[in-house]
Amino acid sequence: MITTTALRREMEVKLRGLVPAFELAWKAELVAEIRELKQQRNALILGHNYMEPALFHFVPDFNGDSLDLSRRAAATDKDVIVFCGVRFMAETAKILSPTKQVLLPSLEAGCSLAAGISAADVRRLRQQFPGLPVVTYVNSYADVKAESDICCTSGNAAQVVASLDSDSVIFIPDEYLARNVARETGKHIIIPRNGSLASYDSSQANLMVAWPGRCEVHEQFQTEDVAMIRDKFPDALVLAHPECSPAVTDAADFTGSTSAMIRFVEKSPARRYALLTECSMGDNIAAAHPEKEMLRLCSFRCPHMKQITLEETRDALLHEQYEIDLPEDVRVRAAVAVQRMLEIG
Repeated sequence: MITTTALRREMEVKLRGLVPAFELAWKAELVAEIRELKQQRNALILGHNYMEPALFHFVPDFNGDSLDLSRRAAATDKDVIVFCGVRFMAETAKILSPTKQVLLPSLEAGCSLAAGISAADVRRLRQQFPGLPVVTYVNSYADVKAESDICCTSGNAAQVVASLDSDSVIFIPDEYLARNVARETGKHIIIPRNGSLASYDSSQANLMVAWPGRCEVHEQFQTEDVAMIRDKFPDALVLAHPECSPAVTDAADFTGSTSAMIRFVEKSPARRYALLTECSMGDNIAAAHPEKEMLRLCSFRCPHMKQITLEETRDALLHEQYEIDLPEDVRVRAAVAVQRMLEIG
């Protein structure tokens, strides 16, 4: 087993310039404690791409985006799953692994987008648009997934929509992702606001009915940010998450999920990049690829993701907190929508 001193040295090399050296002695002790507890609990730790660098690079068994980690959760033979992400991600792990104990390190790790739509909202949409299949972004809670026909991630949303035997769909809950997918799949988008459907023509085909929800991080990026980057750093490639507005994704050099952005940076010969997504991911790529330069211009951090810390992760294992529990009827119905997504890829 690696000693704490050796672990600290490894962390100092990996995280040089990203985490102050004086913090690493304490962080190395926490990482060592988490690793020991993980063995004791027979646990699997999953880390989303938005985790802070010391946690991201030295704690999880697997890192990735929602789809990557959903697959890992479904395949594990461990007794316990600790999900270093936000609540809807941990719920998805529980949906796919009902016999496992799934722990979320912080009760404060919610999601404004997921909280912006309810199961009752989905039922009302179905009443307004009878017969249309409901595609639900995985950034949603289990009761919303349970009212859906199929889930999707930001990486496979267009593929999921194209797979359906219907030219019109309901796509929830992210408005900007819906707009980007509608453009990619050639659909006309309508968005009910305050119950109003003034622009709705019931005879119109090839519709995408969206929901007026937005990610509180990604909606803050503007085309002016892209213009500033191009002016100051003309050699930098701009990468945007599809939860950004269509104007921003149009202005970017590449648009994709968090994992797709990581793969793009890995394969691209360019040296300098700006990422229009949660700030921690740029730090994580910089640590993994010191030969690449991530522009440190990001000022938008997810207030929910940052609740997941080394201390909270340790305490989740130490005290077996906070366990995800879902009503079985909700879990079973949600599992159908999630499994359909996984079958598509």
